[in-house]
Amino acid sequence: MVTYVDWRQSVALTGTVIKWLAVAMVVPLITSLVYGEDTLVFLASMAVAVAVGTALEQLDSDDDIKPPEALLLVALAWLGAAIVGAVPYLIAGTGTIAHPVNALFESMSGFTTTGATVLGEISTDQHSHAIMIWRQLTQWLGGMGIIVLMIAILPEIAVNGAELMQQEAPGPELQKLTPRIAQTARVLWLFYLGFTVLFAVLMTVLHYAGLAPNMDLYNAIAHGFSTLPTGGFSPESQSIAAFSPVVQWAVIPFMVVAGTNFALFWYLRNGQFGLVTNDPEFRTYLGALVTITVVLAGLLYAGSAPALGDLGGVTAGDLENAARQAAFQIGSLMNSTGYATSNFARWDTGAQVLLLFAMFIGGSAGSTGGGIKVVRWLIVAKAAKRQLDTAAHPDTVQPIRLGEFIVDEEAIRGVLAFTLLYFVLVAVGMVVFAVDAGRTADLSLAPIDALSASLATVGNIGPGFGPVGPFGSYLAFPNTSKLLMIFFMWIGRLEIIPVLALFTGAFWRR
Repeated sequence: MVTYVDWRQSVALTGTVIKWLAVAMVVPLITSLVYGEDTLVFLASMAVAVAVGTALEQLDSDDDIKPPEALLLVALAWLGAAIVGAVPYLIAGTGTIAHPVNALFESMSGFTTTGATVLGEISTDQHSHAIMIWRQLTQWLGGMGIIVLMIAILPEIAVNGAELMQQEAPGPELQKLTPRIAQTARVLWLFYLGFTVLFAVLMTVLHYAGLAPNMDLYNAIAHGFSTLPTGGFSPESQSIAAFSPVVQWAVIPFMVVAGTNFALFWYLRNGQFGLVTNDPEFRTYLGALVTITVVLAGLLYAGSAPALGDLGGVTAGDLENAARQAAFQIGSLMNSTGYATSNFARWDTGAQVLLLFAMFIGGSAGSTGGGIKVVRWLIVAKAAKRQLDTAAHPDTVQPIRLGEFIVDEEAIRGVLAFTLLYFVLVAVGMVVFAVDAGRTADLSLAPIDALSASLATVGNIGPGFGPVGPFGSYLAFPNTSKLLMIFFMWIGRLEIIPVLALFTGAFWRR
């Protein structure tokens, strides 16, 4: 076999990405100094990141990055970030995440913004404020993309930025907003940073206005780090249910923003309002959010979520509560945020099926949301309709359009392949998790629970039903299942096909 992929260059640039994680660890280091907790943990973790990154950089071959090397770099960078991100958990040695598999699970879940957790106890009493803020920060770093951030700040990576962003960006195509790809990366990250700061400021204002008693500055920053990346981690064991209804209403629009294509905010900034209002994906995205929310609110109002305790339900006939719970849960699960204000694992089957449907839809391409993505569903629907039309009229030439643009046939094939692989992986995960759960007496999974666990990890959604509900965890799963979930989260964040391509012989030989 003749290898043509310059893996040394990909590994060397992966080292650069890992080395820069030490800079990100300054945030939990400062937190550790403020609270007097785990300072040595983060000093040691920073040293590990610099040492590992520097060692890998020595493999630099000085060659240009071609498409295969770009694909390999993106996959390795995300895997490497998750591994190094687990180091603080292991050095701290506290709680369930002191175990290597659990530490890697929590780190991968953070960087891929999945929000699934194996923490036995989510509390700053059990874990230091510094460890908890690092857990939040991993989601923020992964939300807009580690590689996108590196392109924005590092010239050596920006040279090949377009190729790298194409591999990392969520959705079937990359929108280049400015003449230079590095500038496009900076634009996206500035919008992302701006919305995060706005969130933290708003929550702090609500706190001092007496409308959010326990939303102090720490919680405001921590939840800003996980809301805009649609991550879902929270330092509170009850997630957003720990806060007042005012806070819950205030979080909803930020989750909707996070699931929106960030390119649209650039068009708004430039006064190109027509490009926003006429965008077919954006209109479908908002339409789906509103429609499913209204239907779910009706079910909750009618009594589909009986108050069973443990934050289990919504009082039938309470319109405000039904509307808030429906809007929050759909805004959270459709965008793969994973926050919760109610234990929907206790809701009846009709309401749970509706939530499952929302999980399959996903956010928009170019957003921080996970799932299949709205634009793919549009293409799949149009491709299906074209197939029906050509069955009746074989000679008809009918291109697929999204608004004014004709979708390339290669892109259509890619969308169909992705969607098929997505469903195959979810089905495989469902079977494996159900069978594997039978090996432990601590875990009992119904079919819908196993399905939701698989969907939640492949789609980077986080919570599911049953023991992995919004106030549950993945801790009881055997390590074999956790390792498969780690793999699912990794390939799910990178849109499946680029990572799976690495495991084919065609990728490595000429």
